[in-house]
Amino acid sequence: MTCLVIEDDLDDQEIFSIALGELGQNYQSTFANNAVDALSLIRSGAVVADYIFIDLNMPKLNGLQCLAEIRKEPGWETIPVYLYSTSSEQIYVDQALQGGAQAFITKPSRISDFTRILGTLLVKA
Repeated sequence: MTCLVIEDDLDDQEIFSIALGELGQNYQSTFANNAVDALSLIRSGAVVADYIFIDLNMPKLNGLQCLAEIRKEPGWETIPVYLYSTSSEQIYVDQALQGGAQAFITKPSRISDFTRILGTLLVKA
């Protein structure tokens, strides 16, 4: 299974990789440093994903805008998408769910918590 992770913070990319690796499953991750790069990869056919994780706060296009664009792409409209952020404001949660995200994740402070969350989400999808 492949996760496309759209995240502008390199430290958060590393945390995601570690958490995914701790699941002990056969998950791979492809990273895009921003939404514009991710959309370019998607539209060119350079990436295939079973799951998509999008950081809410990014330059150029934010996570909600990226989600809206992904949902317009043929073949990508049904791929499970999860938005995540350090923010847990209800307005963002509501906007993410209304935009077609499966869930909104508040970034935990511990990798073990993130691993547990990812394990739960990837099993459900």
